[in-house]
Amino acid sequence: MAKVDVRMPEDFLLKISKLGNKTDEIIAKVLESGGEVVEAKVKSNLQGVIGSGTKEKNRSTGELVASLGVSPTKMDRSGNFNVKVGFKEPRKDGASNAKIANIIEYGKSGQPPKPFLKPAKRTSRKPCIEAMKQRFDEEVDKI
Repeated sequence: MAKVDVRMPEDFLLKISKLGNKTDEIIAKVLESGGEVVEAKVKSNLQGVIGSGTKEKNRSTGELVASLGVSPTKMDRSGNFNVKVGFKEPRKDGASNAKIANIIEYGKSGQPPKPFLKPAKRTSRKPCIEAMKQRFDEEVDKI
């Protein structure tokens, strides 16, 4: 039978050992910092596509952009911590922000798609990871 011995880098093990009982608190802060990076990218993409390429004058109220936000950190059934970037519901007129965002992203009959979520996901991945790494290091250094 083959045997494999994997050793973690010493500096990483020292960081992990410092966390102690503050792990959940630090995880929440790290995830929120990553969520803020993604939220900023989604917001800038959304502002860029709203009202662009239309035949009629832009009728945007700014309510969709204003409803964009990051959820608090929550643990799912599997024990994984998550934050979500999305839209608050409902709108003042009773319509769904998610429905309007979906129409903008994928289009509808007579309205071409103007993707803002997929490009934001793709372009914010590395900056999000870097922001979370930086925040993790900051939090570990505070301990």
